[in-house]
Amino acid sequence: MKITFISQKGPSFIPRDAVHLPVDLAQQCALKAHNNHYTQINQIGNDWDIVILLIPKTPKDRDQLYDIDIVGEAKKIGKQVWYMQEGPAWIFQDLPLHQQFWHYNVLAEVDGILCENKTDITYYEGLVPGQKVIDIPSTMILDGVQDYPNIEKQEQVMIGGNFCRWYGGFDSYVVAQDFKCTMHAPSMGRKIENEEQIEDLEHYPFMNWNEWIKMLASHKYAVHLMPTFAAGTFAMNCGYVGTPCIGYNTVDTQRQIHPELSVFPGDVKKARFLANKLKTDERFWLRCSDMAKKNYQKYHSEEAFLNHMFKRVFV
Repeated sequence: MKITFISQKGPSFIPRDAVHLPVDLAQQCALKAHNNHYTQINQIGNDWDIVILLIPKTPKDRDQLYDIDIVGEAKKIGKQVWYMQEGPAWIFQDLPLHQQFWHYNVLAEVDGILCENKTDITYYEGLVPGQKVIDIPSTMILDGVQDYPNIEKQEQVMIGGNFCRWYGGFDSYVVAQDFKCTMHAPSMGRKIENEEQIEDLEHYPFMNWNEWIKMLASHKYAVHLMPTFAAGTFAMNCGYVGTPCIGYNTVDTQRQIHPELSVFPGDVKKARFLANKLKTDERFWLRCSDMAKKNYQKYHSEEAFLNHMFKRVFV
């Protein structure tokens, strides 16, 4: 099957040995898909089985799209045209009004919508009645990180994001304190000013995906109370390396991989209870760690991803 993503990135074919394979690139790599830029859509031939439109999140990155009938052009070159969710389902409502209606028209005109969580399905089904909506699971390419689950874990906790509403970093920080150990956080694009001045929280520098997985594997605990529900990459990465992660149950990766550590949105009280249990009950920690590894393989391994895509989606 011949698949292309149409996105804001230039022409590419993702190699399995790439050192930077975040979830969107991992999905393309697993599908053996090509990537082409929007402006090249008239130049890449018309023999594609699947065309997947990966629309950028910000107004600036969308500006050049308004001169292109993106769905119409995609249907000229492919047998099926899918829209793929990027970021939370509601993110287009932060855009200018004309862009909101443009986004809605794309959703209505494609052959189907690929959403990031099962919890997003009814949103899209209600927004665009009659449209085909199926979840696209997050996954990982493991070629360069196969030994990382064996890295010895240290008595330290990783917070999944920074101190902004998007990531809910402050809530995660409060819960992480209950582990009474060294606390770390990654540096993300939304990291706010002066965040690195927090005395008991060490920020890791920006790193590629391979480096990130290796670093994460050395942490015994993780907390990610992120109110923005999207691909759930952090919970999935934790599952692969066997680091129990406390997070919200609306994200598929969290709910499927860490079921005993998943709480309802805003339930910081339950999250703190679970942090204390992980800290004081070694048998509970071992069960959650072992369960996370097994559930990653069951729900989000490359094999599980491909089975889902070719048995439920591209049929």
